[in-house]
Amino acid sequence: MTHNAGSRTDHQHLPMTPKPTCFRPGQRGRRHFLRSACAVGAGGWGTAAFASLPVSPGSTLDGWRDIRPLPHAPERPASEHGARKLSLLHAHTGERLSLVYAEGSRYEPQALQALDRFLRDHYSGDVGQIDPLLFDQMHRLQALLGNRRAFEVISGYRSERTNMRLRETRGGGVARNSLHMEGRAIDVRLPGVTLADLRRAAMSLQAGGVGYYASDRFVHLDTGPVRYW
Repeated sequence: MTHNAGSRTDHQHLPMTPKPTCFRPGQRGRRHFLRSACAVGAGGWGTAAFASLPVSPGSTLDGWRDIRPLPHAPERPASEHGARKLSLLHAHTGERLSLVYAEGSRYEPQALQALDRFLRDHYSGDVGQIDPLLFDQMHRLQALLGNRRAFEVISGYRSERTNMRLRETRGGGVARNSLHMEGRAIDVRLPGVTLADLRRAAMSLQAGGVGYYASDRFVHLDTGPVRYW
Protein backbone atom coordinates (compact mmCIF):
# COMPACT_ATOMS: atom_id res chain seq x y z
CA MET A 1 0.00 0.00 0.00
CA THR A 2 1.23 3.50 -0.78
CA HIS A 3 1.49 5.99 2.05
CA ASN A 4 1.94 9.72 2.26
CA ALA A 5 5.23 10.97 3.63
CA GLY A 6 5.41 11.00 7.42
CA SER A 7 2.98 8.12 7.93
CA ARG A 8 5.41 5.21 7.82
CA THR A 9 5.04 4.33 11.51
CA ASP A 10 1.30 4.79 11.73
CA HIS A 11 0.44 1.11 11.37
CA GLN A 12 3.65 -0.75 12.08
CA HIS A 13 3.80 -3.59 14.60
CA LEU A 14 3.41 -2.44 18.23
CA PRO A 15 3.10 -4.39 21.51
CA MET A 16 -0.51 -5.34 22.21
CA THR A 17 -2.79 -7.67 24.11
CA PRO A 18 -3.50 -11.14 22.61
CA LYS A 19 -6.78 -11.47 20.70
CA PRO A 20 -9.12 -14.44 20.96
CA THR A 21 -7.92 -15.86 17.64
CA CYS A 22 -7.14 -19.51 16.97
CA PHE A 23 -4.63 -21.05 14.57
CA ARG A 24 -3.01 -24.38 13.88
CA PRO A 25 -0.32 -25.19 16.50
CA GLY A 26 3.31 -25.34 15.43
CA GLN A 27 2.69 -23.47 12.17
CA ARG A 28 5.87 -21.64 11.15
CA GLY A 29 5.97 -18.93 8.54
CA ARG A 30 3.12 -16.97 7.04
CA ARG A 31 2.57 -18.82 3.75
CA HIS A 32 0.62 -21.77 2.35
CA PHE A 33 -1.08 -23.22 5.40
CA LEU A 34 -3.99 -25.32 6.56
CA ARG A 35 -6.21 -23.90 9.23
CA SER A 36 -7.97 -25.81 12.00
CA ALA A 37 -11.55 -24.99 12.90
CA CYS A 38 -11.81 -22.82 15.94
CA ALA A 39 -14.39 -21.00 17.99
CA VAL A 40 -13.65 -17.41 18.93
CA GLY A 41 -15.06 -15.02 21.45
CA ALA A 42 -15.29 -11.68 19.72
CA GLY A 43 -16.53 -8.71 21.71
CA GLY A 44 -20.17 -7.70 21.60
CA TRP A 45 -21.26 -4.36 20.24
CA GLY A 46 -24.32 -2.25 19.74
CA THR A 47 -25.56 -0.85 16.45
CA ALA A 48 -27.76 2.00 17.66
CA ALA A 49 -24.94 4.53 17.36
CA PHE A 50 -21.37 4.42 16.10
CA ALA A 51 -19.96 5.90 19.29
CA SER A 52 -21.48 3.17 21.47
CA LEU A 53 -19.16 0.46 20.14
CA PRO A 54 -16.50 -0.76 22.63
CA VAL A 55 -12.80 -1.24 22.01
CA SER A 56 -11.76 -4.63 20.62
CA PRO A 57 -8.80 -6.40 22.31
CA GLY A 58 -5.46 -6.57 20.45
CA SER A 59 -3.66 -9.56 18.96
CA THR A 60 -0.20 -10.67 17.91
CA LEU A 61 0.34 -12.88 14.88
CA ASP A 62 4.14 -12.89 14.61
CA GLY A 63 6.32 -15.46 12.83
CA TRP A 64 4.44 -18.58 13.79
CA ARG A 65 1.12 -19.04 15.53
CA ASP A 66 -0.16 -21.33 18.19
CA ILE A 67 -3.54 -21.98 19.74
CA ARG A 68 -4.15 -19.22 22.25
CA PRO A 69 -6.38 -19.57 25.33
CA LEU A 70 -9.83 -18.26 24.50
CA PRO A 71 -11.61 -16.03 27.03
CA HIS A 72 -15.28 -16.45 27.82
CA ALA A 73 -17.25 -15.43 24.75
CA PRO A 74 -19.66 -12.60 25.56
CA GLU A 75 -23.16 -12.76 24.17
CA ARG A 76 -23.27 -11.68 20.53
CA PRO A 77 -25.85 -9.24 19.20
CA ALA A 78 -28.75 -10.79 17.34
CA SER A 79 -27.23 -9.78 13.99
CA GLU A 80 -24.16 -11.91 14.74
CA HIS A 81 -25.94 -15.13 15.75
CA GLY A 82 -26.28 -16.36 12.17
CA ALA A 83 -24.04 -16.56 9.15
CA ARG A 84 -21.57 -13.75 8.41
CA LYS A 85 -20.89 -13.15 4.73
CA LEU A 86 -18.45 -11.00 2.78
CA SER A 87 -18.19 -10.10 -0.90
CA LEU A 88 -14.89 -8.82 -2.27
CA LEU A 89 -13.50 -7.51 -5.54
CA HIS A 90 -9.72 -7.27 -5.93
CA ALA A 91 -8.70 -4.03 -7.64
CA HIS A 92 -5.44 -5.50 -8.98
CA THR A 93 -6.29 -9.08 -9.96
CA GLY A 94 -9.93 -8.50 -10.94
CA GLU A 95 -10.94 -11.57 -8.92
CA ARG A 96 -14.25 -11.72 -7.07
CA LEU A 97 -15.16 -13.71 -3.98
CA SER A 98 -18.42 -14.01 -2.06
CA LEU A 99 -18.78 -16.45 0.82
CA VAL A 100 -19.94 -17.13 4.36
CA TYR A 101 -16.80 -17.01 6.51
CA ALA A 102 -18.34 -17.55 9.95
CA GLU A 103 -21.41 -18.95 11.64
CA GLY A 104 -22.09 -17.54 15.09
CA SER A 105 -18.86 -17.88 17.11
CA ARG A 106 -17.28 -20.35 14.67
CA TYR A 107 -15.09 -19.40 11.71
CA GLU A 108 -15.29 -21.68 8.68
CA PRO A 109 -11.78 -23.07 7.96
CA GLN A 110 -12.29 -23.57 4.22
CA ALA A 111 -13.69 -20.06 3.85
CA LEU A 112 -10.74 -18.56 5.73
CA GLN A 113 -8.37 -20.47 3.49
CA ALA A 114 -10.15 -19.10 0.40
CA LEU A 115 -9.94 -15.58 1.81
CA ASP A 116 -6.23 -15.98 2.52
CA ARG A 117 -5.69 -17.03 -1.07
CA PHE A 118 -7.79 -14.14 -2.39
CA LEU A 119 -5.86 -11.62 -0.26
CA ARG A 120 -2.43 -12.96 -1.25
CA ASP A 121 0.48 -10.68 -2.10
CA HIS A 122 -0.54 -9.78 -5.65
CA TYR A 123 3.06 -8.89 -6.54
CA SER A 124 4.71 -12.19 -5.55
CA GLY A 125 1.78 -14.60 -5.21
CA ASP A 126 2.78 -15.42 -1.62
CA VAL A 127 -0.15 -16.42 0.58
CA GLY A 128 -0.31 -15.30 4.21
CA GLN A 129 -2.62 -15.89 7.13
CA ILE A 130 -5.20 -13.13 7.52
CA ASP A 131 -6.52 -12.27 10.97
CA PRO A 132 -10.24 -13.21 10.89
CA LEU A 133 -11.05 -10.19 13.04
CA LEU A 134 -10.37 -8.06 9.95
CA PHE A 135 -13.31 -9.80 8.30
CA ASP A 136 -15.44 -9.08 11.36
CA GLN A 137 -14.52 -5.39 11.11
CA MET A 138 -15.59 -5.31 7.48
CA HIS A 139 -18.82 -7.15 8.23
CA ARG A 140 -19.63 -4.72 11.03
CA LEU A 141 -18.88 -1.75 8.79
CA GLN A 142 -21.37 -2.96 6.20
CA ALA A 143 -24.03 -3.40 8.87
CA LEU A 144 -23.42 0.11 10.25
CA LEU A 145 -23.44 1.70 6.82
CA GLY A 146 -26.35 -0.34 5.47
CA ASN A 147 -24.30 -1.31 2.41
CA ARG A 148 -23.77 -4.93 1.35
CA ARG A 149 -21.94 -4.26 -1.90
CA ALA A 150 -18.56 -5.91 -2.48
CA PHE A 151 -15.56 -4.26 -0.83
CA GLU A 152 -12.91 -3.24 -3.35
CA VAL A 153 -9.58 -4.51 -2.03
CA ILE A 154 -6.42 -2.56 -2.85
CA SER A 155 -3.99 -4.44 -0.62
CA GLY A 156 -4.17 -7.41 1.73
CA TYR A 157 -1.24 -9.60 2.73
CA ARG A 158 2.24 -8.37 1.82
CA SER A 159 5.44 -10.43 1.98
CA GLU A 160 8.57 -9.03 3.61
CA ARG A 161 10.30 -8.95 0.22
CA THR A 162 7.47 -6.97 -1.35
CA ASN A 163 7.31 -4.61 1.60
CA MET A 164 11.04 -3.92 1.34
CA ARG A 165 10.78 -3.27 -2.41
CA LEU A 166 7.86 -0.86 -1.92
CA ARG A 167 9.81 0.98 0.76
CA GLU A 168 12.69 1.42 -1.67
CA THR A 169 10.58 2.55 -4.63
CA ARG A 170 7.79 4.62 -3.08
CA GLY A 171 9.60 7.34 -1.22
CA GLY A 172 9.70 5.71 2.21
CA GLY A 173 5.94 5.91 2.74
CA VAL A 174 5.61 2.19 3.58
CA ALA A 175 6.09 1.11 7.19
CA ARG A 176 9.16 -1.07 7.85
CA ASN A 177 7.12 -3.38 10.08
CA SER A 178 3.80 -3.01 8.27
CA LEU A 179 0.91 -4.99 9.69
CA HIS A 180 0.18 -6.08 6.12
CA MET A 181 3.12 -8.49 6.52
CA GLU A 182 1.36 -10.14 9.47
CA GLY A 183 -2.00 -10.45 7.76
CA ARG A 184 -3.48 -7.88 10.11
CA ALA A 185 -4.17 -5.02 7.71
CA ILE A 186 -6.23 -4.39 4.60
CA ASP A 187 -6.80 -1.38 2.33
CA VAL A 188 -10.33 -1.06 0.98
CA ARG A 189 -13.08 1.14 -0.36
CA LEU A 190 -16.81 0.45 -0.43
CA PRO A 191 -18.80 1.47 -3.53
CA GLY A 192 -21.68 3.77 -2.68
CA VAL A 193 -19.97 5.04 0.50
CA THR A 194 -17.67 8.05 0.59
CA LEU A 195 -14.18 7.50 1.98
CA ALA A 196 -14.96 10.02 4.72
CA ASP A 197 -18.03 8.07 5.83
CA LEU A 198 -16.15 4.79 5.67
CA ARG A 199 -13.39 6.27 7.82
CA ARG A 200 -15.85 7.65 10.40
CA ALA A 201 -17.64 4.31 10.66
CA ALA A 202 -14.34 2.43 11.04
CA MET A 203 -13.15 4.84 13.72
CA SER A 204 -16.39 4.33 15.63
CA LEU A 205 -15.72 0.58 15.89
CA GLN A 206 -12.58 1.24 17.97
CA ALA A 207 -11.34 -2.13 16.67
CA GLY A 208 -7.83 -1.15 15.50
CA GLY A 209 -6.00 1.31 13.29
CA VAL A 210 -7.77 3.41 10.66
CA GLY A 211 -5.84 5.28 7.97
CA TYR A 212 -7.37 7.73 5.48
CA TYR A 213 -5.77 8.01 2.05
CA ALA A 214 -7.94 10.36 0.01
CA SER A 215 -5.50 10.76 -2.89
CA ASP A 216 -5.15 6.98 -3.28
CA ARG A 217 -8.88 6.45 -2.68
CA PHE A 218 -8.83 3.89 0.12
CA VAL A 219 -9.17 3.45 3.86
CA HIS A 220 -6.68 1.31 5.76
CA LEU A 221 -8.03 -1.05 8.44
CA ASP A 222 -5.98 -3.14 10.84
CA THR A 223 -6.23 -5.11 14.07
CA GLY A 224 -3.40 -3.29 15.81
CA PRO A 225 -3.78 -0.70 18.58
CA VAL A 226 -6.63 1.80 18.21
CA ARG A 227 -5.23 4.86 16.43
CA TYR A 228 -6.10 7.11 13.49
CA TRP A 229 -4.27 9.01 10.81
